Amino acid sequence: MKLNHFNSFRWKRSWLVGLLISFVTFWFLFFDTHSLLTKIQLENQKKELIERTQDYEKQTAELEEKIGNIQKNPELLERIVREEYGMKKPNETVYRIERRD
Repeated sequence: MKLNHFNSFRWKRSWLVGLLISFVTFWFLFFDTHSLLTKIQLENQKKELIERTQDYEKQTAELEEKIGNIQKNPELLERIVREEYGMKKPNETVYRIERRD
């Protein structure tokens, strides 16, 4: 009878150990700060930030090219200043024509 009781205890202990291992595994996969879900979310954020950084680098290169063109071409600078900022030369009259569609 003692042998049967011992096997029953061993079965309960192995069941409890299995349950504990399952709980710990489940906890680390889904609820811990270093969980699998958190890592997936962080990886997605990383990809998004890399894409945004690449877009900003492209915009920066385009703006640097425009700045270089403006510095090399005084006529372009004058056109931009006149059209976008409404500046004029001394003793010059500017007429604005509004388009109606």
